[in-house]
Amino acid sequence: MSAARLAETMNACLSQALSDSPELQQKALGTLASMTKVSPKIRDLLAKTDGAIPAIFNLSKSSCSIIQALTLSVLFNLSLNPDLKRSLADMETIDLLNSIILSPSSPESSKLASSLVCSLAMLDKNKAKFGVAGTVQLLVHAVAAVPCGPAAHHLLSSLAELVQFHGNCTLAVRSGAVPVLIQLVTNSNTEDLTGTSLTVLSLVARFGEGLNALRKIDGIVNSMVDVLKGTCMLSKEGAAEVLLRLFDESEGCVRDALMLPEFSNLLADLSVRGSGKARDKAVG
Repeated sequence: MSAARLAETMNACLSQALSDSPELQQKALGTLASMTKVSPKIRDLLAKTDGAIPAIFNLSKSSCSIIQALTLSVLFNLSLNPDLKRSLADMETIDLLNSIILSPSSPESSKLASSLVCSLAMLDKNKAKFGVAGTVQLLVHAVAAVPCGPAAHHLLSSLAELVQFHGNCTLAVRSGAVPVLIQLVTNSNTEDLTGTSLTVLSLVARFGEGLNALRKIDGIVNSMVDVLKGTCMLSKEGAAEVLLRLFDESEGCVRDALMLPEFSNLLADLSVRGSGKARDKAVG
């Protein structure tokens, strides 16, 4: 399809999306979602279409869950273009995403809103914006409220992206993320939830406040060793990283590990992953 024809189609869809007919709105937004899903050039063209993004943004406030989900799909597709991440992550958009995460109109809206947060946060300059806007605390709250809900993996993935920024790690820890995530690790039978939770925990463990919160968890060493006995590599890598951080800072954690019959297997893992300091403590 030529650029001129694409532009014509997009303008027609935008016109229909702004109509008073819910049927026309849904059809038009579905077309835009399909078009923007397949091509970076189409995303750029839509973003450059006069009034397109403000119109789509306003429609994402719709009380109709289907229309909201379709508009979030379009915005998510646009966010896949690296050069659009910065402009899309303005405070008005972030506030809207926060409100949807806090009170979603449907599970699909919750998934899409958190996925959009994750996509926009992949631009490092956007991570602090979300922290200032309170998104980190909202994500922790949403996971705690429905730990194994349909949007849990999307919420955790967004949190994992945001806590790569030190300031957001602090916000996560102070909002109670560590016990919430430990509960998921120990109680969830879903590998992706366990693995992503441990990714977040390994990131917050890089800093003193997060590490101290982990040390306060009863049976933390046993829990991490139990994960190492599993089969999910993402989970095992996260658990190993948490243990190494704990061993570097706590003789008590090393003693707890030495008392476990499984510790010989753990030592083999540490011999590959461990720092010299961690290895010295493990054999001491």
